[in-house]
Amino acid sequence: MSFLSRQRRAFRGDARFFIGIALVAVSIAGVWFLVSAADDVTPVLQANRTITQGETLTAGDFHVAEVGLGVLADRYIAPDELRPGQIASRTLRKGELVPASATAEASTAHSTTIVVESSTPIPHDMETGSVVELWSAPPLDDGRTYDAPRILVADVIVRDVVEPEGMLAESGASVELVIDRADVADVLAAVMGGSALSVVPIGSGS
Repeated sequence: MSFLSRQRRAFRGDARFFIGIALVAVSIAGVWFLVSAADDVTPVLQANRTITQGETLTAGDFHVAEVGLGVLADRYIAPDELRPGQIASRTLRKGELVPASATAEASTAHSTTIVVESSTPIPHDMETGSVVELWSAPPLDDGRTYDAPRILVADVIVRDVVEPEGMLAESGASVELVIDRADVADVLAAVMGGSALSVVPIGSGS
């Protein structure tokens, strides 16, 4: 019996020894993988300004960032993959790495830009890339007053705000908006019909 007990203890001791060796090997492999991943960087494009949906992409809009992306590297645009005629399919924020899914061919664009005069003051923090609503108040028959305002187009992107110095919070402004082509007719009809248009940030009241 004592012989069998010694055998069992020896077996358990050998098992613990081999398990310990395996754990050490796994730990070393993990450290090696992390170090290798840190050294394996990929050059990808990073936006140096906010680029709105529909804008044509040019090399001057980006700088090259060396980033350790590992298996995700193929999801982002490398410097040599930027082609003439590509546009932003969504807004790219300043400093954002450029994913391939955020670019498209110009021929597939479904948006355009329209400049409108906002009849209400524009907040100081409205900027390129801001998401807003375009409200419209049609004129009444008396030619001096307007009907109740309603949302004309929701989820519109600001391309640019044009406002005289010092007047940003005191009066309306000209705002260039990125609008889906399906909404262009309604916006032009409101402009030509003399409606009072207001550009309202999402979350604000009318």
